[in-house]
Amino acid sequence: MATQTYDSAPTAEAVRTALATVNDPEIHRPITDLGMVKSVDIAAGGAVKVVVYLTVSGCPLRDTITRDVTDAVSAVPGVTAVQVELDVMSDEQRRELATRLRGGQAEREVPFARPGSLTRVYAVASGKGGVGKSSVTVNLAAAMAADGLKVGVVDADIYGHSVPRMLGADGRPTQVENMIMPPSAHGVKVISIGMFTPGNAPVVWRGPMLHRALQQFLADVFWGDLDVLLLDLPPGTGDIAISVAQLVPNAEILVVTTPQQAAAEVAERAGSIAVQTHQKIVGVLENMSGLPCPHCGEMVDVFGSGGGQQVAEGLTRATGANVPVLGAIPIDVRLREGGDNGLPVVLSDPESPAGAALRAVAGKLGGRSRGLAGMSLGITPRNKF
Repeated sequence: MATQTYDSAPTAEAVRTALATVNDPEIHRPITDLGMVKSVDIAAGGAVKVVVYLTVSGCPLRDTITRDVTDAVSAVPGVTAVQVELDVMSDEQRRELATRLRGGQAEREVPFARPGSLTRVYAVASGKGGVGKSSVTVNLAAAMAADGLKVGVVDADIYGHSVPRMLGADGRPTQVENMIMPPSAHGVKVISIGMFTPGNAPVVWRGPMLHRALQQFLADVFWGDLDVLLLDLPPGTGDIAISVAQLVPNAEILVVTTPQQAAAEVAERAGSIAVQTHQKIVGVLENMSGLPCPHCGEMVDVFGSGGGQQVAEGLTRATGANVPVLGAIPIDVRLREGGDNGLPVVLSDPESPAGAALRAVAGKLGGRSRGLAGMSLGITPRNKF
């Protein structure tokens, strides 16, 4: 067997090039760009020692970082052994990192409200609970991510949060200074108040605290460059709906209803808030739209029919702009099972009736180009007279 010689030892440049391929598992950017590589030492025999800064001492993904660094450096020609040591950033280094992640902006702001933001923001709303709004949100997010988009979800239903379970997001956020690194599941970044409360403890907050929580989810979480951000709103037209309009005025509203006339009337009322907040309604989605008979395949209208069309027509009249019905999702036990198991039906059974219908809606929303169309540019017309 050939003996490793000094001449074949790797260069520091080659090792750092390899380290540049290692992404921080929470921030999803190269550790070299984040200032996380403290030092690289190369011994004469090709043994390499790399010291990596962790953002916090209790980093839950320290083993992942160690493994990824070891694998990357081991692949460099001439490396005979790899030793990875972990250190912890100082307070000053964390502040510098937080500023770097915000693009040089030290002050916290909602990135999606900036005039130049190209992220499509969809606020998924409903008039009442139990219409499947969270199921729709989770499946749309998973389908878009599977199509290659960078997607984030804010579980803005503070009292009735359910997105983490339905998306299978069992990770915990990591805090770097005043910035929060969100966990991911199925390629979707997600944040929820349920990640900060013990067990199944209820959240007993009033209006101002709800607004502050949503503001932190939008401004303090490091989302990166998202193509789409989905907000799962609580039912109705309360504090959160108003806060969304204030914090992300360019958010477009997706109204979810069932075919039932009573539900449609309430959903229309919820969507009409767009008239007062000057937001655009991207469309209506009818959930629980019939049950395919397991024996003959005939559709049984368990909750009636026509609710989605009724809501779309009512909102078209109220807003003066065309509000389309984006799709109809049939009742499917696999949709419910996916929510309970943390595996959305668009991933577990994409060709099922519900999975196919949800993927079609996701294709319509995710396929819309990123741009400034429809955004408020903050320009006020000047009266010539």
